[in-house]
Amino acid sequence: MEIRRAKEQDMDGINSLLLQVCLVHHKGRPDLFKYGAKKYTDEQLKAIIHDDKRPILVAVNEKEDVLGYAFCIFQQHEHDNILTDIKTLYIDDLCVDETLRGQHIGKQLYEAVLAYAGENGCYNVTLNVWSLNEPAMKFYEACGLKPQKVGMETIL
Repeated sequence: MEIRRAKEQDMDGINSLLLQVCLVHHKGRPDLFKYGAKKYTDEQLKAIIHDDKRPILVAVNEKEDVLGYAFCIFQQHEHDNILTDIKTLYIDDLCVDETLRGQHIGKQLYEAVLAYAGENGCYNVTLNVWSLNEPAMKFYEACGLKPQKVGMETIL
């Protein structure tokens, strides 16, 4: 297995995983997430693949099949009134194909994100996880992540 930056040739594999992620969210919160949707159009995905401020790391096998991905976004709050200007690598989405989970691909992807962040002068790596996704929450806790903030809601 190799972990590298995504290329346009990876779009079909990435799209397949985006659908898996949306289905998990739809099953947990059908009031918020549409069935059968994906987060990005092909045009948007292609633009993100070429955007150095939004790197996508993919885990691929020897046939170049996408086994998992990590969508990332560099964030920095320069000249903010209250926030320091630390550089953060935010994991917008991390997914491993549901048929391949338990093989430590997600852990290797996460470690690759940490290395990438360090190589790019980041202070920290952050992410959000939906509370409906308990397996993901347990995975991130096992990787050593700690809650930074908590989003709350009341449904009217």
